[in-house]
Amino acid sequence: MLVGSKRNVHRRSLVEFLIHGIKYVYPQKPGAFVRGMPTGHSAPPLSRLIGSGGEVYVWPDEEGTSRGESIQPLYPNLPQAAKADSVFYELSALVDAIRVGKSRESKIATDELHSRILSQ
Repeated sequence: MLVGSKRNVHRRSLVEFLIHGIKYVYPQKPGAFVRGMPTGHSAPPLSRLIGSGGEVYVWPDEEGTSRGESIQPLYPNLPQAAKADSVFYELSALVDAIRVGKSRESKIATDELHSRILSQ
């Protein structure tokens, strides 16, 4: 997904991987109920677009403000990085919506990722 020696990201390839491959390379099933930071459809921007029906997904985080089913982040320090960067947080939550979401959540997350990554 990198182009040339300048290490530029090939955005179309990245989006294709996130949409079609991430759920197979980094599969995830919701786990135990824990305190954490909302992700997937429970986090912005999807939480503003769709209702969760009471189902909440979180990245485990002792400082988290929500309680829900745990989703293991793609890397251990992702919640800390997401707290520092709201754009990164939203993109990461959209990726998790593809990893664990039902078809409706996954479709909306796919559309959001398309517009956010390819329109920059």
